[in-house]
Amino acid sequence: MALPDLLLLHGALGASAQFEPLLPLLDGRFRAHTLDFEGHGNAPVRERPFRTEHFAENVLDYMDGQALEGAAIFGYSMGGYVALYLARTRPERVRRVATLGTKLYWDAETAAREVKLLDPDKIAEKVPHFARALEARHTASGWRTVLRKTAEMMTALGERSALQPEDFGQIQTRVRVCVGDRDTTVGVDEALRGYRSLPQGELEVLPGTPHPLEKVDPARLARLLMDFFV
Repeated sequence: MALPDLLLLHGALGASAQFEPLLPLLDGRFRAHTLDFEGHGNAPVRERPFRTEHFAENVLDYMDGQALEGAAIFGYSMGGYVALYLARTRPERVRRVATLGTKLYWDAETAAREVKLLDPDKIAEKVPHFARALEARHTASGWRTVLRKTAEMMTALGERSALQPEDFGQIQTRVRVCVGDRDTTVGVDEALRGYRSLPQGELEVLPGTPHPLEKVDPARLARLLMDFFV
C-alpha cells in the first residue's frame, strides 16, 4: 500500500531544513515532502512581496511538480496559516491540516508588535547567534531581505488578513490546531478560539512546549502527526 503524502511547511524566517530532525521519525509512515517558500532557504526570491497567497502558490506548484493531487499538510507557525488558506481556497488539494504555533488572527496592533521583533540591526547586535543562524539558513536571498519582506507581509496582514474570521467557519477540512502551553507568540486562548470556529476542528495543547520549532520535542511531534494523519 502506498504511503500517505504529508507536506511539512515551515514558518516565518524558517526553511525546510528545520524539519531534518523530524523526517527520520516519519519514515515508513508517510511519504514526507518539504519545500522552501520563495525567498526562504535555498528558494530564489521573486520580484513580488511575501504574501500568504504567494506561498500557497509555491505549495501548489510543488504538488503539481510531484504529481500530488492531494496531500495532508502540517504547517508550523506561518506554514499553518498557509495550510489553512489552502484548505479554504483549494480544499480539493488538502486532505487534512495540522498546525502548530500558528497565529490565526491578525490586526494592526498584532502586526506592529511582531514587526518590532524583525529589525535586522537589533538582531545582529542583541542576538548575534540568531543572526548567524539566519544567515546560514537563507542562502538564496539573504537573511536581511527575508526579514524586510516578512515585516512587510505582517504589516499587510494587519491591514487585511488573508483569512478573515468568517473564513474559518467555511473550512470543511478536518483540522487539528496545536499549540505549546508555553508559547508566548500564540497563546492557548487564540488556539482555542480558532479551534472552536472550525467546523471539523480539534485542539491539542503540548505540555512544556514553547514557540520555537527547535524547542519542540521531535518525537512528540512525530507521534502527534501519526495519531492525526494515519
